[in-house]
Amino acid sequence: MNERELLTIAVKAADDKRAENIIALNMKGLSLVADYFVICHGNSEKQVQAIAREIKDKADENGINVKRLEGFDEARWVLVDLGDVIAHVFHKDERTYYNLERLWGDAPTETILDVLGQ
Repeated sequence: MNERELLTIAVKAADDKRAENIIALNMKGLSLVADYFVICHGNSEKQVQAIAREIKDKADENGINVKRLEGFDEARWVLVDLGDVIAHVFHKDERTYYNLERLWGDAPTETILDVLGQ
């Protein structure tokens, strides 16, 4: 499975659980950690957990090894490491505080509607 297909799985899973303000940053050439970062948020701890769980479950269904899942119990910032794609699922308050979009401001943004096929 290529990184674009992996990105599609993560974005669709987040969208299925009504994640808000989903963005995908193209990290190629900027980070050695992953090719894409998916960043989104939920409005409650339960929603953050539901989004992260859905990403993990969809990865498992597609035979993708989830390398790491961190922060799930606290549900303030959950990191789901799928290898070439890392999903950052924030609680709304934490997303504003950490502002990864600004931190990685030089990364091009992928058009989510293209990823979702809309």
